[in-house]
Amino acid sequence: MPNDFNQQVIDEFRANGGQVGGFFEGARLLLLTTTGARSGSRHTVPLGYLPDGGARVLVIGSAGGAAKHPDWFHNVVADPRVHVEDGAFSHDATAVVMEGAERDAAFARAAEADPGWADYQARTTRVIPVVAIAPLPGPPGFPPGTSGGAALKLVHDAFRRELALIRKEIAESGAGLGAQLRVNCLTVCAGLHNHHAGEDIAMFPHLAHRYPELGGTVERLRAEHETIAALVEDLRAVIADGADPLLVRSEVDRLTDELERHLAYEEEQLIPVLDAL
Repeated sequence: MPNDFNQQVIDEFRANGGQVGGFFEGARLLLLTTTGARSGSRHTVPLGYLPDGGARVLVIGSAGGAAKHPDWFHNVVADPRVHVEDGAFSHDATAVVMEGAERDAAFARAAEADPGWADYQARTTRVIPVVAIAPLPGPPGFPPGTSGGAALKLVHDAFRRELALIRKEIAESGAGLGAQLRVNCLTVCAGLHNHHAGEDIAMFPHLAHRYPELGGTVERLRAEHETIAALVEDLRAVIADGADPLLVRSEVDRLTDELERHLAYEEEQLIPVLDAL
C-alpha cells in the first residue's frame, strides 16, 4: 500500500489531470503501478520522470540516496510489465533497467539538468538505477468516465504544462542548453506532431462527415496544424544548430503563442460537439 504522503499525491494527481502542489509542484510526474515481487499485489507510486525523445520516459531509483533500491525497482526487475498514468493518458508499458554506458549517459544527462540526482548518488555506494519505460502497442486510455471533450482538454493541458516547464528550464539554463533540455524540446515537438497527425487522420474526417456544418472549422484547424508544424521544424533547426538558449527560447515562445491560439479555438469549437457524441 502507498504511504500516506504518496497516497495524497496519487489522489491529487488523479483528481486534477496530473497537476499537484507541494513537493512535486511543477515537476514532470507520473504514477507507476507495479506488481509486488513478493506479494503479487499491485502497488502505485508517484515518480518524477525524464523525457527520452519519444514515447519512452526514464525514471530513476534514487530513493533519496538511501542505501537500498526502492521497492518499485525490485518489482520491475521481477516483473517488467507496468502501468503508467501521466495525467492525460494511462497505458500498459514495459520497464527496462538500463545498464553500462547507456545508463551512465542517461544519468549524466539527468544530473546535468538537476544536480540533485548527483547529490543522491554521492550519498550512497550503490549505483542508482535508471529505468526506461516504453508503452506497449495499442491506444492509450483516459480516466474512467472521461468525456470526449474532457479528454481533448486533458491532452491540451499536458502540452501547455510541458511548454511552460520548458520555458522555465530555458530561462534557468544559463549560457548553454544542456542535453536533457534539448531532449525535452524535441520530445514535445514529436508529441505535437503525433497528436496533430492523429487528429488529421481520424478525428477531423469523422467530425466533418458527421457534422457537415463543421467543415470550415475543420479546414481552419488543419491549416493551423500546418502553421504549427512549420514552427516545430524551426525549433528543431535551432536546437540542432548550436542551441543558443536565447534563440531556442524565442522559437519556443513563438510556438507556444501560436499553439495556445489554436488550442483555445479548438476547445471552443469542438468540446461541445465531442461531449455530445
